[in-house]
Amino acid sequence: MIKITLPDQSVREYAEGITGEEIARDISPRLAKEVLAITVNDQLYDLHRPIKEDANIKLHKWEDAEGKHAFWHSSAHLLAEALEALYPGIKFGIGPAIENGFYYDVDPGDRVITDADLPKIEKKMQELARQKMEYQRRDVTKQEAIEFFEKKGDPYKVELISELEDGTITFYEQGNFTDLCRGPHLPNTAPIKAIKLLSIAGAYWRGDEKRKQLTRVYGITFPKQKLLEEHLQKLEEAAKRDHRKLGKELELFAFSQRVGQGLPLWLPKGAKLRERLENFLKKVQLKYGYEQVITPHIGQKELYETSGHYAKYGADSFQPIHTPAEGEEFLLKPMNCPHHCEIYNVKPHSYRDLPVRFAEFGTVYRYEQSGELHGLTRVRGFTQDDAHIFCRPDQLKDEFKKVIDIIFYIFKALDFKDYIAQISLRDPDNKEKYIGSDENWEKAEQAIIEACDEKGLETVVETGEAAFYGPKLDFMVRDAIGRKWQLGTIQVDYNLPERFNLEYIGQDNQKHRPIMIHRAPFGSMERFVAVLIEHTAGKFPLWLTPEQVVILPISEKFNEYAKNVSNFLNNSDIRAVLDERNEKIGKKIRDNELKRIPYLLIVGEKEAENNQVSVRRQGEGDQGVMSLEEFASFIKKEVEKSLP
Repeated sequence: MIKITLPDQSVREYAEGITGEEIARDISPRLAKEVLAITVNDQLYDLHRPIKEDANIKLHKWEDAEGKHAFWHSSAHLLAEALEALYPGIKFGIGPAIENGFYYDVDPGDRVITDADLPKIEKKMQELARQKMEYQRRDVTKQEAIEFFEKKGDPYKVELISELEDGTITFYEQGNFTDLCRGPHLPNTAPIKAIKLLSIAGAYWRGDEKRKQLTRVYGITFPKQKLLEEHLQKLEEAAKRDHRKLGKELELFAFSQRVGQGLPLWLPKGAKLRERLENFLKKVQLKYGYEQVITPHIGQKELYETSGHYAKYGADSFQPIHTPAEGEEFLLKPMNCPHHCEIYNVKPHSYRDLPVRFAEFGTVYRYEQSGELHGLTRVRGFTQDDAHIFCRPDQLKDEFKKVIDIIFYIFKALDFKDYIAQISLRDPDNKEKYIGSDENWEKAEQAIIEACDEKGLETVVETGEAAFYGPKLDFMVRDAIGRKWQLGTIQVDYNLPERFNLEYIGQDNQKHRPIMIHRAPFGSMERFVAVLIEHTAGKFPLWLTPEQVVILPISEKFNEYAKNVSNFLNNSDIRAVLDERNEKIGKKIRDNELKRIPYLLIVGEKEAENNQVSVRRQGEGDQGVMSLEEFASFIKKEVEKSLP
């Protein structure tokens, strides 16, 4: 007999070889119908897989991320079976579950799969799902696996198998389809009721631009049609909020092929928006004792070799810049932190000087493959709201908690209410990914955990998500339509101070090593603005929006008065613009509503005579008539209310 410990810590005894499905049925027949997968001692299992030793378990339904993972992973295999039935001889790359759905990378040979083919593929998937085919797991030897896919003529699978260790390889089979896979999967295809294939994209095999471009088919499935319909409505809303679409409509940013892919051009309105965000954070940082610094856009290759960035990210950086001097190489700056270490080293420090806090809106450059670029969220040149704190060990937790306070202040000002605080630790089974001693990693990880506890912060822990030089606290924010974004990061680093030989003289008159905190509340200005556009649908908070007010004269006769209104408001530190077009007032209102300008001021004969304006609020209509002084006071009060 083996002991099975449930999440409530109750213990049940079963015969060795019991399955998750049998445990669920023993607990409740209803649970057995709803459960999709099981976690056994921190490993996700199929419900049919035997449990052979004492274990802590958790059963997962659709509501759990693990349940969705098994559901969508199984759906990827269903897609592959449908593709193989419709396109005999098609070759397969990888087909994982992703955050919302799944995809499969395939090589259709001389054929081309387009969006027009998706309905027939969906239909085939539905036909196969109704057959209630079981997903069956089978252990195979490496030789057996290679021979199977060589005979099938599937070189991508053979390549993957060649890199695996014998004794770790499993196949999954359903119906007429067999795949190389670790699982887990659903017991059978029956729960897959609602299917939608979403799009087709190109994807280089293994992310290498020098290798063949495969066809990536994206899809999503649900256990109920209603859930699919709700998801499609969300996608429709997301398309309306797409920052690339709104950025163009609102004249915030643009891209130019002549300038280069992934290099955004900030237009005047976008530059104003970004400048206000930067000034907002600078004001907060000044209150918390940060000093602004500026560093070059390039640095010697040796700088990034010292920091470890070149060894870890050299392949993802732009190629070195060679100067006329023999052997002299520079890199476009991929990170700001090595430069800030060198600023710290400019002069000696006493324990009394610490903490030292350097902040910079520093532009960095990383080579992203063209297929990975996406509007402002994935670019090749971006500006980080970077800061680095150099502190003593006894100051570490307090400094860390102060950064949490800054991030919360920003979230409140921008109405981000729904977030998850994620502690990202290193993978203890894959330490070669990281630099530094076990002792320093343990101290850094413990400091983050304790700081979060002392702030009363609810957290989730993700092993293996740490930066290569230290653990971190990431804030995962849900936007207005429920999508999750990583915004705000705080990292504890014992390693760069060692690599750059950073020191301070302690109270004992001996040399000591400071600890470094990396922090970026926005992350990058580009990505943050993209998320903000989509979160607000382009309707920015009044304190932030580039244009707060537009003045609309009802005819050319009142243009002069409209100019006086504009001058008065701008002199009152209210951002106002003038629409002097010779158009009917109805068209002017409609056009400016589309620009998401919060307030529209209508001026005509009555307003000019009485030194007043007729006020309209974006999306809310007429707000009545006010004097210029009343309106200016009204706007300032609203701005004050919107800031924490």
